[in-house]
Amino acid sequence: MKELRLPVEADTVEFGRRLGGLLRAGDLVLLSGPLGAGKTAMTRGIAEGLGVRGRVSSPTFVIAREHRAGERGVALVHVDAYRLGGHLDELDDLDLDTELVDAAVVVEWGEGVAERLSDDHLLIRLTRLDDDVRLAELHPQGTWTTRELP
Repeated sequence: MKELRLPVEADTVEFGRRLGGLLRAGDLVLLSGPLGAGKTAMTRGIAEGLGVRGRVSSPTFVIAREHRAGERGVALVHVDAYRLGGHLDELDDLDLDTELVDAAVVVEWGEGVAERLSDDHLLIRLTRLDDDVRLAELHPQGTWTTRELP
């Protein structure tokens, strides 16, 4: 496990940008943490690092949003599993295992729900401390354990 302190939102976005610069099609990133922990801010950074097109916002009401690939050629599928309420059948209906072939997939509220999409994934647990500093714990699984993390 790797742990990072992210003092302000810009640090969360910047870490996401560095991570997005490393992502490739087939990668799965699970973001976990309470409301306001920085999951969507990190995803905005990941999108910038990937160079995808389109504004990134929380996909809460659409559950999943696809951002077309930019110059790097890797699309981003941004999922909000919060509204799924742990219903794995609904996750299957999103057909994310198919998306994992052509895109990087980021699942907010994904811990305990989306791990089964791939044994190879990076879980990032975000915690908002009392002083508004974000703490990011990186838990690599599968081939992520041998990859360089930002």
